[in-house]
Amino acid sequence: QVQLVESGGGLVQAGGSLRLSCAASGIIFNIYAMGWYRQAPGKQRELVARITNGGSTIYADSVKGRFTISKDNAKNTVYLQMNSLKPEDTAVYYCNARFTNEYWGRGTQVTVSS
Repeated sequence: QVQLVESGGGLVQAGGSLRLSCAASGIIFNIYAMGWYRQAPGKQRELVARITNGGSTIYADSVKGRFTISKDNAKNTVYLQMNSLKPEDTAVYYCNARFTNEYWGRGTQVTVSS
């Protein structure tokens, strides 16, 4: 059974930082591309950042220079370090694993107050 469990969300003031974690189980972690998506109220889910099995990364333009995605294959965990947070970063953040199949976590709420 595949599980992606996010943690690290919360309430933070603008300019602050949070680190999200996603612990994966039930998959061969190091062959999957791992990603973080977010969905704000009334908006579509959007890609925030992705890291391939080889370690290449891509970011949404809105988070470049502020967010960093990384992974620890030994811990089957992917991280999203979020710095200089803005109110518009407020959303539910979802972990995604993609190979031949695709899996999603249940999400963690991030709220940035102005």
